[in-house]
Amino acid sequence: MPKLKTNKAAKKRYSMTATGKVKRTKSNRRHLLANKTRRQKKSGKIQDAYADKTCENGIKRLLPYNN
Repeated sequence: MPKLKTNKAAKKRYSMTATGKVKRTKSNRRHLLANKTRRQKKSGKIQDAYADKTCENGIKRLLPYNN
């Protein structure tokens, strides 16, 4: 059986923790920060979050060798 291809877009967005959870980066924290309020910027201060449980299996299918 041939090797599976990793989805490169998913590889850049998600990573796996040691316990098998899918870690993601919060959105709206990259650019145009001058136009955002202090509250908007502070709410996304912690960059890392975990992916939703319902999406987790689909993400793991896109990242076959990162499990």
